[in-house]
Amino acid sequence: MENSFGNCQIPVQYCSMSLLQWLGFKDRGIPLQEGARLPRVQVRDDQEHLFYLDEVGRVGWTLVYFYPKADTPGCTAQACSLRDHFQEFSSLGVKVFGVSRDRPPALKKFKSKYSLPFLMISDFDSRLMNLFGVPKWFGFASRQAFLFKEGVLIWRDLVGSTRTQADEVLRAIRERS
Repeated sequence: MENSFGNCQIPVQYCSMSLLQWLGFKDRGIPLQEGARLPRVQVRDDQEHLFYLDEVGRVGWTLVYFYPKADTPGCTAQACSLRDHFQEFSSLGVKVFGVSRDRPPALKKFKSKYSLPFLMISDFDSRLMNLFGVPKWFGFASRQAFLFKEGVLIWRDLVGSTRTQADEVLRAIRERS
């Protein structure tokens, strides 16, 4: 089916898109719904190690948070918020994973510069972002966070705060424990 604008025929799938989406600058994605299982996907961390995220997240709490770019102001504030509360996360058994499209060397540098105690995942091909339904702006991930318990999504933050990310995650854990 097509819509007609003068003598221009536009396929219907493009009629519900914004101009930014049509131009490829924004990908809206449909986020994982609460109750969804942690997707089975092999990922690469900042040390170039490969592992299956669902296997690591099968037991206990797992936080997967997405951010646009390593070593930028908002992303640094978000990561440092989680770093500053990492002892509390550890005592609750929470595994934390930061995800961006940065390559492993950039993630390793970011992690070292800010003494980040958790794994950073390189999603340079956007496979993980697509599985989680994380929207992209100009190719960069939107800031979002997903909390799993025993591999099942129980909470999500689709606007991803920067400085208060850790407080919001800890509040979600307390409310669901």
